[in-house]
Amino acid sequence: MRRLLSVIVSFISAMTFAQQQPAELTPQDSRTMLQIGKSYLGTQYVANTLDRDGEEELVIRTDAVDCLTFVEYTLAQALGSSFTENLQKIRYRDGIIDGYPSRLHYTSDWIENGIRQGFLTDVTAENSVQTLQLSLFYMSAHPKLYKKLANSPENVTRMTEYEKALSGKIVHWLPKSELPENGLSWIMDGDIIAITTKLPGLDIAHVGIAQYIKGKLHLLHASSTLGKVVVSDKPLNHMLNNNKSWPAECRRGASPSPRRPAPSAARSAPGSCPWRRRVCWRWS
Repeated sequence: MRRLLSVIVSFISAMTFAQQQPAELTPQDSRTMLQIGKSYLGTQYVANTLDRDGEEELVIRTDAVDCLTFVEYTLAQALGSSFTENLQKIRYRDGIIDGYPSRLHYTSDWIENGIRQGFLTDVTAENSVQTLQLSLFYMSAHPKLYKKLANSPENVTRMTEYEKALSGKIVHWLPKSELPENGLSWIMDGDIIAITTKLPGLDIAHVGIAQYIKGKLHLLHASSTLGKVVVSDKPLNHMLNNNKSWPAECRRGASPSPRRPAPSAARSAPGSCPWRRRVCWRWS
């Protein structure tokens, strides 16, 4: 059975990032991520806004979001400079639009892309010794669930290649049993949180943003159940324990550094957000 992972990703701090890549993205601090995310409160939840007829192109719908596009729009704004350019770098592999498969459908791929480009940092790897080997195949095994795969053997072949490249990679995770309701010192406001899935061939089921309220760790997220962007009324550890479809572990990804991120496989699949594994990222 697949384990529930939580990864916290941290952005690189403005000062650190500016020193390393002055011409690239320049994140500020994780509180900026939270402030921008809260500006989306009440925004309507709509699935599959990115899947349109015709050639693949950058779609922007800040008036209607799912759990991942909500995080993407928030991150693109937090990085400053050009929102459109930031979003393309966040959503597409190495920022290049080359058909449907170039979109980062699997969250593990999305995280790796952010780390590779320097605006996400794997904080879980720095704070948890627990690891898991990825095994991704859901999209290529269920092409009829995806509009752009159903009638395109070429896209299925390309997706299979990306799945094989990701499978076998080792990721760090944090058991949800080790997450107290008051959070952890290395999980900060504005971190991105993702939730793992038990479905074979998938990695993540849901994502949101960490927010502490009266000393308790909550989740700011686009809820398919409530139909809008909300802050969880209960602490995150209660959410995880009360949702039996979410397994027993979580994975934490990247945040800005220094310290100052029936369900379907990918965000484009029919239905709700595509993951049930928990991940957090913090930007630097």
